[in-house]
Amino acid sequence: MANVGNVDRAIRIIVGLLIAVWAITAGNFWWILGVALIATGVFRFCGLYRILGINTCKVS
Repeated sequence: MANVGNVDRAIRIIVGLLIAVWAITAGNFWWILGVALIATGVFRFCGLYRILGINTCKVS
């Protein structure tokens, strides 16, 4: 069930890509956070949102 809206999705993917590229070029492990953000944006589901009862998706 989708709980990530379009604006939230776009922000997650863009920020995730920026973090992943920066982390890979810097040689650290922050790329994991970037990949997690990209995945939540692509799949439109965030487990933390589910736990907290947050839903930014307008489609039911």
